[in-house]
Amino acid sequence: MAKLLIVDDDARLRRLVRTYGELDSHFCEEAADGQTALDKLGHGSFDLIILDVMMPGLDGFDVLEQIRKVSNIPVIMLTARSEEYDRLLGFRLGVDDYVPKPFSPKELMARVNAVLKRTRPRQEVSLTFGSLTILPASRTVTLFENELALSPKEFDLLLKLAQNEHLVMKREQLLQAVWGYHYFGDSRTVDTHIKSLRDRLGPYRGIIQTIWGVGYKFEYRKENVNDE
Repeated sequence: MAKLLIVDDDARLRRLVRTYGELDSHFCEEAADGQTALDKLGHGSFDLIILDVMMPGLDGFDVLEQIRKVSNIPVIMLTARSEEYDRLLGFRLGVDDYVPKPFSPKELMARVNAVLKRTRPRQEVSLTFGSLTILPASRTVTLFENELALSPKEFDLLLKLAQNEHLVMKREQLLQAVWGYHYFGDSRTVDTHIKSLRDRLGPYRGIIQTIWGVGYKFEYRKENVNDE
């Protein structure tokens, strides 16, 4: 569900878009002109704006220009004009999509949902093992809520091991996964980074186990860590 602002001087069109927006479980507000839209934006937050180009007073381009001075909120413009100049101006000002009039309300909602999906921040998936948290997207690791200063290769190595918890990873597998298939180092490169990574992990160093003659295994068990 999202909060939409529908800006158009045609009351019937606003009601039509609102009806389909609410059928898609969105919360909708309306504005009959550009200044009213800017006032609403100044006093509330919205997830997306459906903005008509041709309006009395401030037209859609004027409104979009004012919006982009303070916000990156997604904007879909409704236009009865098909001139290339208008479209290029809109994209230069930062419009996210165009829908020409007349339009299908269902197609408009499909475009709304597509823009929302593309522009909404994704919730980051984390890997958590007791007091240790690995955030792959932001490439950060926290231990007892304190961020660890890992090198890029240390992070990649820890992530690869954690993603394969309980599995024995051969040194050659780790070399290929972290350094690339064309890396011409030897297995001591892995050992050196494992030692450094364990030092960074401190009381959680035991989470990375050595499998002699083979490689390493990531295994979170209470006896492997010190949570005090």
